[in-house]
This record gives sequence, structure tokens and C-alpha cells, in this order.
Amino acid sequence: MNTIEEKLWNYIDGTCTPAEQEDIARLIEQDEAYAAKYAELTALNAEFATMELDEPPMAFSYNVLEAIRYEKMLAPLKATINKKIILGIAAFFVLSIVALLAVVCSSVQVSGNSLIEISIKLPDNLKVLATTSMFNKTFMQGFFVFDVILALFLTDSYLRRKKAAKQA
Repeated sequence: MNTIEEKLWNYIDGTCTPAEQEDIARLIEQDEAYAAKYAELTALNAEFATMELDEPPMAFSYNVLEAIRYEKMLAPLKATINKKIILGIAAFFVLSIVALLAVVCSSVQVSGNSLIEISIKLPDNLKVLATTSMFNKTFMQGFFVFDVILALFLTDSYLRRKKAAKQA
């Protein structure tokens, strides 16, 4: 839009100062280009005034409000999970594992120069299952592979959630 149109639209809309209105009125009377453009813009403005405004369908506002309600319904589900409870449960299990490892390490007696000769001294009233048949080399390798895959999966899901939180 050039400056002539801007001045004339401000004059037609009544958004210019009284001094500008007088200047523009004088230009319309004296200059043929201003007069022709003013006649064109007033005709266009009159046509705009006769046009009916499009209204959205009646269901539009209902659909928008339902979408907002649906988003608000999802938000409380995230708020119900208390992170302190989860941290408490995790701390319990970590402390249990540390205590178990401390008991096992305190009861191990190493004899000789070789680490192959390890004997574990357990209380007499504790009956232990024969685990030599259950925990063979293949089982232990499978267990460690499963642990590594699980650790990679959990790390990946944690990093994806962290990245999604940054983008949101």
C-alpha cells in the first residue's frame, strides 16, 4: 500500500488527527489523483459495509470447548504420581541390595593366593538350595545380556522423555 492509500484510508476510517483531515480534504478537492483514489476507496468501503460476515458453525465453539476439557482431563493424571513415593521405594530397594552385599562380603573368607578358592561362611541353621545346577555359565551370560539390554532400553526411554519435555 502506498502513502496516498494509507492517508485516504486513515481519512475514511477517521483515525487521523484533525489537522491531517483538513490537509487530506484539501488534497481531495485540489488533486485529481487523490479525488479518483478517494472515490474508489469510498466505494470499496461501502461495499465492505454491505457484506455479511461469515460466522463459524454452531458446533465450532462446542468442539473447541470439548478439546480444552479433554486436555485438562489429561493433566491431573500426571500430577497424581508423587515422585517422593517413587524415590522412597527406589531408596528402599537400593538400601536392601547394599545391605545384602555387605552381609555377603563380610561373610566371604579368602584363603590362599588364588581367588578361585573362595569359601562363604553361613550360619548353621540357614539351609541353602543347591544352586550349582541352576546358575551355570549359560544362564549367567543370558542374565547379564538381559540386564544390559534392559539398561539400554531404560536409558533410551529416559532420554526420549527428557528430549520431549524440552520440546514441549
